[in-house]
Amino acid sequence: MTYQFIDVSRDGPVTTITINRPDVMNALHSPANFELHDAFDGFANDPDQWVAIVTGAGERAFSAGNDLKAQASSGGGMPAMPPSGFGGLCARFDLNKPLIAAVNGVAMGGGFEVALACDLIVASESAVFALPEPRVGLAALGGGLLRLPRQIPMKLAMGMILTGRRVMADEGARLGFVNEVVPPSELQAAARRWADQMLQCSPMSVRASKQTAYAGHDEPSLEIATRQQRQYPAAAAMLASEDLIEGPLAFSQKRVPNWKGR
Repeated sequence: MTYQFIDVSRDGPVTTITINRPDVMNALHSPANFELHDAFDGFANDPDQWVAIVTGAGERAFSAGNDLKAQASSGGGMPAMPPSGFGGLCARFDLNKPLIAAVNGVAMGGGFEVALACDLIVASESAVFALPEPRVGLAALGGGLLRLPRQIPMKLAMGMILTGRRVMADEGARLGFVNEVVPPSELQAAARRWADQMLQCSPMSVRASKQTAYAGHDEPSLEIATRQQRQYPAAAAMLASEDLIEGPLAFSQKRVPNWKGR
């Protein structure tokens, strides 16, 4: 598919999805959301793509969130949204491949929600995060109000949620939702470094680990999660995979594993 509002590139098993609307700080309107939905579908369904990096064009913004001007010009109603939610990601709960957000500036509202929907956040020193919706009479119903308290302590999350205040990258790291802060010129290299570390692992193991961590966190007790973990689909697939044989064999032969991803 040819995209107008995003760019998709592939380098080996790594897909990079770039929101490409820098003139509006990579804010997302309905067509951009549907393009992202299609791009994430493509990544999910491509067996040769194992990790994705999500970023924004330019240095000013990862994404400023919902494009309010586009919404107003179309009559002011809520814009059409793909089934996977804002950014093609915020309501997508069946993607077990890892996602890395490379946040290169403003990540506000829905932009922050897209970053929170990724598994890791690598941030430029100039990155700034906020859920400012209450300041304009709205609420972050794209997942931010649910994901942020699951990723950092509740009181710290509520300090951001109830004030709409802006948090710089270094504070985001202290709060715990940012994995690494780097100079702007090193952002993409840092994101790729995280991706390359994942590629050293079996993709079957990575997917099983991601699904088990998230699904187990939502189980009512540790005991239930422990009993259930081998039944999660990605874990079951790992236990039946060629990689399960290749890993110990490569270790015993003192060589780098040749992961198949199946």
